Amino acid sequence: MIAMLDTSHNLDEAEREIGCKVEQLLTPLTRFTPQRPDEHFCIDNGGFSGFRTDAFISLLEREFPRRHLCRFVAVPDVVASARRTLECFDLWRYKLTAWPIALVAQDGLEDMHIPWDGVAAVFVGGSTAWKLSKAAADVVRAAKILGKWVHAGRVNTPARFEYFEELGADSIDGTGLSRYSWMRKRIYDEQESPRLFANGEDSTDDSR
Repeated sequence: MIAMLDTSHNLDEAEREIGCKVEQLLTPLTRFTPQRPDEHFCIDNGGFSGFRTDAFISLLEREFPRRHLCRFVAVPDVVASARRTLECFDLWRYKLTAWPIALVAQDGLEDMHIPWDGVAAVFVGGSTAWKLSKAAADVVRAAKILGKWVHAGRVNTPARFEYFEELGADSIDGTGLSRYSWMRKRIYDEQESPRLFANGEDSTDDSR
């Protein structure tokens, strides 16, 4: 599983700290310079903190020459609402035809029609409760059966990292992992020295 980091930290060092492959996640909020311009990356829309159309489009224009290296662009979404997110997706997908796009999975998606033919990836968002629900896990399983890339957002704890790795996610991100070495090292230590009894999932881990 790949850790996608929105960070100014050295990616090689971050890779050693977390113990897995690291690639860069770009957002309209930080607009960090690509550290590895010839390698894969992805683009988030920044909607969890407040979507800005102009900043999103500006970032896409900046990265357009290397769009062939982009794993996915997260189409603008509405946090915790699958219905509203699908409405946004239906309009934005036609503005992003040059890019591989990701539908951000939100609460209630299990009861909606998913436009599988129009997506390259599924980005697991939503409330903490929904993200860790059987409904979200079923969306991930369907995506994998259909050959779609699966990315999970807000993964900052060892327990959540392990959960999505076992579920088959291809990549994850987390604000904590992007910002703090100690959080990356905690995941590395957990993988190298697993505890006899794992703690329960930390439901307060809501940062992206």
